[in-house]
Amino acid sequence: MEKKRVLVAMSGGVDSSAAALLLQQQGYACDGAMLKLYSGEVEGTCCSADDADDARSVAYRLGMKFYIFNETERFARDVMDHFVAEYCAGHTPNPCIDCNRCLKFGALLERALVLGYDYLATGHYARVGYDPETGLYRLLRGRDRRKDQSYVLYQLTQHQLSHLLLPVGEFDKPAIRESAREAGLLNADKADSQDICFVPDGDYGRFLREYGHVEMTPGDFVDREGRVLGRHKGLPCYTTGQRKGLGVSAGRHVYVVRKNAADNTILLGDNEELYARELTACRVNWISGTAPTEPVAVTAKTRYSQMEAEAEVTPLPEGRMRVVFRQPQRAITSGQAVVLYDGDTVLGGGVIEDR
Repeated sequence: MEKKRVLVAMSGGVDSSAAALLLQQQGYACDGAMLKLYSGEVEGTCCSADDADDARSVAYRLGMKFYIFNETERFARDVMDHFVAEYCAGHTPNPCIDCNRCLKFGALLERALVLGYDYLATGHYARVGYDPETGLYRLLRGRDRRKDQSYVLYQLTQHQLSHLLLPVGEFDKPAIRESAREAGLLNADKADSQDICFVPDGDYGRFLREYGHVEMTPGDFVDREGRVLGRHKGLPCYTTGQRKGLGVSAGRHVYVVRKNAADNTILLGDNEELYARELTACRVNWISGTAPTEPVAVTAKTRYSQMEAEAEVTPLPEGRMRVVFRQPQRAITSGQAVVLYDGDTVLGGGVIEDR
């Protein structure tokens, strides 16, 4: 019987390398591929020359072909330019989610299928399931809840899931590292990349000025009564929930509660003012392919690192939804994602537009 062919998205890290190793052990015929996403060469981030060398070395050791596909133009248009536009609109975007949607499971999956591969595989800590009764694929949390990455995959579709393998999602991180060591992979103990690849130092303001040519327009920090508490350096320099670096002496801890692009002000308030029970979201993706026709009880979370909370979601016209939490949630931020769960199953999610 002819082996199924898999193109493995390799970043140079241990997770994607272990994905290739596991799939080979399961009897798949694998090759590796990396996307070149931007022109800058910054050490310590994904897509660097060192990462490409590591990925190529692993592919060679496993006897696989290795490709590098240039997607710099698409990455600039769909991820970096969108990042700039969202910040200028007063939002706080998540570019990794955009990259997954447009590049990894867009451009790379398209290439894989054109080249005759049956599947694309990545090193994400999540799982793909299939329900024979409904004929639908499901996106499931990773077995290791501490490493679960299903949050950043909520935009996957039925078509994408039908061609996707996520082998590391069945394991925890120590087991993945051990399997890489046993196979003699050079990156078995390589540190995980934590930064946005095109803003490795975390200085969003500098990136927006230098890449996006954004002029930072100073404005007022204000409180609920409209009193001016100080001056800010420009809306893109701040995010909801931020306390440090405000340069405001209010006699107490104050936090960024809301950014108002209409009048270029930033509302500051106490920690309690950051809590809200409701939000609306746009660009909603239902992984089943069909939105529910009535309110649904779910658990949901509005940030990658937080625990999900009980909520009710109501679909709205034009691909939007309303999410009402049972308990108030802290620092719900426009531009971030709200992701919906039913147990271990990801139902979908959307981009927070207001609260």
